[in-house]
Amino acid sequence: MEYLDFELPIKELEEQLDKCMVIGEESDVDVTETCKQIEQKLADTRKEIYKNLTAWQRVQLSRHPNRPYTLDYINAICGDTFLELHGDRNVKDDKAMITGLGKIDDQSYMFLGQQKGYNTKTRQYRNFGMANPEGYRKALRAMKSAEKFGIPVVCLIDTPGAYPGIEAEERGQGEAIARNILEMTRLKVPIIVVIIGEGASGGALGIGVGDKVLMLENTWYSVISPESCSSILWRSWEYKEQAAEALKLTAKDMKKLKLIDEIVREPAGGAHANRDKTFEIVKNKIRTHYEELEKLSPKELVEQRMDKYSQMGVYNG
Repeated sequence: MEYLDFELPIKELEEQLDKCMVIGEESDVDVTETCKQIEQKLADTRKEIYKNLTAWQRVQLSRHPNRPYTLDYINAICGDTFLELHGDRNVKDDKAMITGLGKIDDQSYMFLGQQKGYNTKTRQYRNFGMANPEGYRKALRAMKSAEKFGIPVVCLIDTPGAYPGIEAEERGQGEAIARNILEMTRLKVPIIVVIIGEGASGGALGIGVGDKVLMLENTWYSVISPESCSSILWRSWEYKEQAAEALKLTAKDMKKLKLIDEIVREPAGGAHANRDKTFEIVKNKIRTHYEELEKLSPKELVEQRMDKYSQMGVYNG
């Protein structure tokens, strides 16, 4: 397990607990009471740290190296029922965008999501979770197939943004994202969006229009990253913490501004601390929201979705 700066008190207590247990195993000394005290202190410390997180600390948690990625969620939720679909029928198969069919219980879903890598080699292979235009066109092809067969869509968002390279612009990055936003507003099947990590800019919006938009507790959703915002406003990355506060990018801010529908609570210590519990929570949320949305007709779905997005940003002075 890797630890962020503000998680170091947790690391120290976990190390103390491990040492205490080793002493108990290797000697005749009864350390049960001592271990219990350390466990209690660990629980209290974890609760205290995660209760008072700043916006920047939540950004750091969304990028935690041990945090589960899209394929981790899909494999845990769907098991061996997941069938990945490849290619956009135009340019190539974008490895930064995952699309495929999977089942939760007996219900099929079309899963979409950006995939980051675990190490240098896989990060390059996945282009750091930054999709090219063909990735968004691949996602659109999958959504249209889902619509054709009446299959609900689940989008898992985790991207630092759409790929900003020259070749991506040449192949129509802006058009691909705009096309997806248009098509998603009028897709005739339920769409459930879950922000599981970073939700940056058009890269997130390209698969981010949904009937229900959920955010995990320690994620962020904004037009720009704090570092980029800081470099534009102050010509330096040093003000990223100040930028994170000003951008109002946390799940709490998004809910207050009515830009998302629900905050999904993470286990104590964050999603990376208890991955299995996180998978179970997300699975149950998808199941619950689908049960609510499946009662609506295609016409009602589209009308409600369009009304929802039309009301965003309305200000009564």
